[in-house]
Amino acid sequence: MKQAAIIGEKLTSIRDTAEPELREGWALVKIHAAPMCAEYKGFLNGHISNCLGHEAAGEVVKIASGSRLKVGDRVVVMPQYPCGECQLCLSGDYIYCEHNLPYTSGTMAQYIAKPSWILPKIPDGVSYDKASLACCALGPSHGAYGVMGVDAFSTVLITGLGPVGLGAIVTAKYRGAQVIAVEMNEYRIELARKLGVDHIIDPRDEDAISKIKALTGGNGPHYGLDCSGVVSAHRLLIDAVRRKGKVAFVGECHKETPIRISDDMLRKGIHLIGSWHYNLNEFNKIMEIIKTSTVTDDLITHTFPLSHIQEAFEVSASGRSGKIIVKPWE
Repeated sequence: MKQAAIIGEKLTSIRDTAEPELREGWALVKIHAAPMCAEYKGFLNGHISNCLGHEAAGEVVKIASGSRLKVGDRVVVMPQYPCGECQLCLSGDYIYCEHNLPYTSGTMAQYIAKPSWILPKIPDGVSYDKASLACCALGPSHGAYGVMGVDAFSTVLITGLGPVGLGAIVTAKYRGAQVIAVEMNEYRIELARKLGVDHIIDPRDEDAISKIKALTGGNGPHYGLDCSGVVSAHRLLIDAVRRKGKVAFVGECHKETPIRISDDMLRKGIHLIGSWHYNLNEFNKIMEIIKTSTVTDDLITHTFPLSHIQEAFEVSASGRSGKIIVKPWE
């Protein structure tokens, strides 16, 4: 089969490799849509890898004994290789499994083998492209909003309008919330407006926090969601949300964010929440968003055949895109 690889700084290739083997209870999926996520960081840094992508949608073409699926099933490929036996997996919170197998292949390839229980079926009438949004495009924000309790009476402040942040606008508006976003990328600001954002604040504005509070009666938003992984955005959310507000972090960050226990946590009473994904039992709700929201089509801005993987990475790294879908069989 063919798969994408990063072979140097800002350089990719297509490689031929063996079809992945199946384990008991697994299924082999022919990938029709492979969304791009944060892989562009490895592309820019020259992180050599032939294991690219962690989300997809496709068709089951082979099953092992014990599989819960049949050949021909259309499925979403969820990230990771969880054990399926621990309490977290059994409750649907597989994303937090402590017994994950290491990644051996990514989704920017023609086939992938996965445990069948993390390959939920795509409803009739939903395309592979749109079904693939059930992973990182809509999943992180959907999970975080559920934990925080975002509803039609809420105002949400989103920092970082990459594909995850843009998806967070979609899921927030679906819940009926008012959305304030913090972004300076003009391409993504225009896309955010198309997706229904209510207000945009420039993070370079020295009065950003006071302007955010002015939009919320002086109190600050009820909830904050960071999709940027940037420390300054973390502090902006903590300072901007109202007293007793909640802030969830879904953007990867490996730097230290200063938290003032007394001023932030005790006297202001805010809740800080880490939320990586959504419970697998919520999959049908994600599908309802995909089927009924009027703007999910706009979230996908580019599609590329696998043969144009270099161009796909260049567009992803440019910041001038929403969700990019790679087509492994084109």
